[in-house]
Amino acid sequence: MKTKDFYYDLPQELIAQHPVEPRDHSRLMVLDKHTGEISHKHFYDIIDELHAGDCLILNDSRVLPARIYGTKEGTGAQVEFLLLNNRGDDNWEALAGPGKKAKPGSRFVFGDGLMRCEVVDVLEDGNRIIHFEYDGVFFNLLDQIGQMPLPPYIKEKLEDKERYQTVYSHEVGSAAAPTAGLHFTNELLEKVRAKGVKIGFVTLHVGLGTFRPVSAENIQDHTMHSEHYYMPAETAALINETKKAGGRVVCVGTTSCRTVESVWAKEGKVCESEGWTDIFIYPGYTFKVLDALITNFHLPESTLVMLVSALAGREHILHAYEVAVQEKYRFFSFGDAMFIR
Repeated sequence: MKTKDFYYDLPQELIAQHPVEPRDHSRLMVLDKHTGEISHKHFYDIIDELHAGDCLILNDSRVLPARIYGTKEGTGAQVEFLLLNNRGDDNWEALAGPGKKAKPGSRFVFGDGLMRCEVVDVLEDGNRIIHFEYDGVFFNLLDQIGQMPLPPYIKEKLEDKERYQTVYSHEVGSAAAPTAGLHFTNELLEKVRAKGVKIGFVTLHVGLGTFRPVSAENIQDHTMHSEHYYMPAETAALINETKKAGGRVVCVGTTSCRTVESVWAKEGKVCESEGWTDIFIYPGYTFKVLDALITNFHLPESTLVMLVSALAGREHILHAYEVAVQEKYRFFSFGDAMFIR
């Protein structure tokens, strides 16, 4: 199967540059994965698509304001750091630019002295290991000085950092938002619960690899990035109870989908589980846990288009995307949503 088989033509003006207000007023395309039938609604209508006895699985990961700008001690040079992974003991793996100004031993000041760092090492891929020094709570200080690492296709400045967080975000650690969840408000979640739909949480920290293009000609040759996940015991129990009673497991976002399917792949059942996953879901894959998916519209030739094609069929997905372009849906992180049922 070729990467080019998942290409579609997207006009640039349909790439959403800012979120819709209120959150749940974005548009919603409903796609029947068996027939390919399409209907057009608004996201607040998702309540009509969910049934008592279903469970909704949400990714509660919270995005780090991980883009920080430092001044080099001695020269005053400006360097941008993008924090990627917490290595422990105040050491972080980060991208640095321009890299030539961030050699081992270089020291930088952030936020008029709120934090300092020293470049400890340069890895083979060019990423830096940096060690931070500060007084106080690291993540509180990062909230003060950091900016959201918005995807490269979003050019407008985000005025409110919370609009790139889900209302239920809790576990800090993502480099990008699990964007399908951005459409939910607390009020809509209460309506979901009142309808008899139970809600469970998993955590998958989204890495920047989610934006990495597939460069291989054959999709089977693509190497997926690895991301950390956690399935709590109570969520595993909820999924098992839902399945036993004949309800549907509805995942919000490809990250929640990848988490529940990764647990099955690792454990052979749904149970409490934690680890790293590089699961790659593309057509031919048989879903073990997920029954339906709430998701956004994804980049052409991306692993995420391949994932939704595995669920609904490539022809149905590409036709739905063609319709979405014709109907001027908004695409990508701040765009509209799709419910694949």
